[in-house]
Amino acid sequence: MTAGRVTRGNGLIEAFLAQQRARVANRLIPSSSRNGRILDVGCGTHPWFLLNTAFAERIGLDKIERPVAHPDAYPGIRLISHDLEIDPVLPFQDEYFDVVTMLAVIEHVEPSALPATIREIRRVIRPGGMYILTTPAGWTDGLLRIMARFGLVSREEIEEHKAAYTRKELAAILRDAGFTNDSIRLGTFELGMNLWATARK
Repeated sequence: MTAGRVTRGNGLIEAFLAQQRARVANRLIPSSSRNGRILDVGCGTHPWFLLNTAFAERIGLDKIERPVAHPDAYPGIRLISHDLEIDPVLPFQDEYFDVVTMLAVIEHVEPSALPATIREIRRVIRPGGMYILTTPAGWTDGLLRIMARFGLVSREEIEEHKAAYTRKELAAILRDAGFTNDSIRLGTFELGMNLWATARK
């Protein structure tokens, strides 16, 4: 799960998409949360979003096969290598984070494993904290595969997609993980090609 990486495929397009996801996520994060901790699940080996958001403590988690070249490569950011497909339990205590993000990640998770993953995310969010996710809209799956064939986006990333979701499906997944209906908000960006969702604990 390395969806935060922006170095595969067409560099300019991948970087643009990462910028748009970061812009949306930063807009959704309340300023009152920024004195606390954020966890970015699926941050990639280059934690682009964490480098472009302001928090007192920033932590990234992903299956990082190669160690970062130097521990000071990303000042103020702690990267943790953890493969959720092998161990779905997040290595954090209950109610540890103010915000947890998963930007362009859930489409890379096996649908059968997704409920347990999001329940774990809810567990580590403090009361009043927020979960934020983005994912391509379900209707774009065929379009993304065509773009990958022409090298406009990373073919490897698209081939790793396990599922595509609608807003209704995202809301159902969040409810199944324990978030209440009135805590869930959903929307779109990039002309409806991408979805965002937030859920408060």
